[in-house]
Amino acid sequence: MSILRIGDKAPGFKLPSSEKNMVELQSFHGKKVLLLFFPMAFSGVCTKELCMMRDAISDYSNVDAEVLAISVDSYFTLAKFKELNNLPFTVLSDFNKDTSRAYDCLHEEFGLGLRGVSKRSAFVIDREGIICYEEILENPGDLPNFESINKILVTIK
Repeated sequence: MSILRIGDKAPGFKLPSSEKNMVELQSFHGKKVLLLFFPMAFSGVCTKELCMMRDAISDYSNVDAEVLAISVDSYFTLAKFKELNNLPFTVLSDFNKDTSRAYDCLHEEFGLGLRGVSKRSAFVIDREGIICYEEILENPGDLPNFESINKILVTIK
């Protein structure tokens, strides 16, 4: 498995959304994308992170950035999570873990015997599909550096 670096082309994916639609990364070509991987719907830190994104969504819209959130939960679980938290952005299921692996952000061993959970991670992808920022956190209790993410998003033309 290769490590992704800033300047690399973002790996493409096609994943089911919480609305049961297939979503491809390439459909966002020409837009900035903030791609967030999170370990598990309904956990405390994940709920906090995605509700922070909900509350700041106008900041991302104002810089023409799409927010995509990905976890290995089923789309059924993610649909309820999105509904209960009023999340105004796309939430995707990487149930088969292929995308988490492609982005090098999968906990093979998570805790309490759980295997194959996404690492909390953030990637900023520019309008041409190039990674401009990457942050992969080993500790699921940590949050990405949204101040740095927002600075990068503003600088992308």
